[in-house]
Amino acid sequence: MRSIAIKMLFGDSAKFYGILLGLAFATLLIAQQSSIFVGLMSRTYALIEETPQPDLWVVDPTLLFVDDTKPMQVTALQRVRSVQGVLWAVPMYKSLLVAKLPNGSRQLCDVVGVDDASLIGAPPTMVQGSVEVLRNPDTVIIETRGQRGRLAQPVDLETPSGPKRKIEVGELLELNEKRAVIGGIAETTPTFQAVPTIYTTYSRAISYAPATRRTLSMVLVKADPSVPIAELQRRIARETELSVYTPREFAWMTIEFWMKQTGIPINFGIAIALGFLVGVAIAGQMFYNFTLDNLKYFGAMKAMGATTPRLLGLVALQGLVAGALGLGMGLGATSIVGLTIPPDKLAFKMTWHIPIIAAGAVIFIVVASSAFSMRRVAKLDPAEVFQG
Repeated sequence: MRSIAIKMLFGDSAKFYGILLGLAFATLLIAQQSSIFVGLMSRTYALIEETPQPDLWVVDPTLLFVDDTKPMQVTALQRVRSVQGVLWAVPMYKSLLVAKLPNGSRQLCDVVGVDDASLIGAPPTMVQGSVEVLRNPDTVIIETRGQRGRLAQPVDLETPSGPKRKIEVGELLELNEKRAVIGGIAETTPTFQAVPTIYTTYSRAISYAPATRRTLSMVLVKADPSVPIAELQRRIARETELSVYTPREFAWMTIEFWMKQTGIPINFGIAIALGFLVGVAIAGQMFYNFTLDNLKYFGAMKAMGATTPRLLGLVALQGLVAGALGLGMGLGATSIVGLTIPPDKLAFKMTWHIPIIAAGAVIFIVVASSAFSMRRVAKLDPAEVFQG
């Protein structure tokens, strides 16, 4: 009888494809919007993710998220280093500065200054050159998106709006009217701020920045293996009166800021809810109508001795098959979209949670529509099949 139920499902091609389309489209909307939301949020803490060396991040107490640069006095570095249990502590500079490009145009850039001695904080993946080029005078590293995007140069200087070429290693920039030579190209995770990122050393970044008494953006700390990280975190906070976060805490603080202070969660939540409603409206209605159209067959089976639980099991089997196929098609289409569109064009990150969420939504749609259909099957009188 199971094979008969499957043949019934595949036999009504119009309704079968309608059910699949509704479930696949609902899955696509739910999974795609969820993946874009996760990808967008993951970009807010890209700097933390690409700097795995420190156990703790020490920042100004008023800082709200990783890009909210609130400079501290340089003495904070020595105060952190003096705390017992600190294996090493290095400075980091981070701020938005205006760069003058070779063709004379100007572009706002995110300048990151890493420790001069250890180069901790430098990009981990280099496409051209190595991080060691930062030890050369007046040298900076740019990332690939900026190289082919906002830092790209016109092929013909007389037509700045015409075709552009990638800016290359060896070309010159100006930061605060100071010389900066591009010494390497890095591949980095896209950030939430749609501006190019420039890496250089901490001391050089300070020379590029406007003069100010506070130049220390963050202190990166490595704990001594003999000291628990939580204990060291409390010590630094107590002795320096600064805020101290683990990488996970710092990332979640950043995510919570953007979720609470912007309309991003609401916008994506509405899109995900619409996807769910589309599935209920299309797939649920189509499956219910499909069952109604096949009541005569269920009635015939019941007249031949099939029990009500057996018939309900057949309806559930039909819903399971349709749900599994629709879910697979929707997740497949979502994956194709994520793999096809470049990361710098679309923030897309499908974690293992997203297919589970999409599967839960599809299961709910199928169970709800099957439940309505089962009511008609359960109340079915075999005599109705032979009337008229």
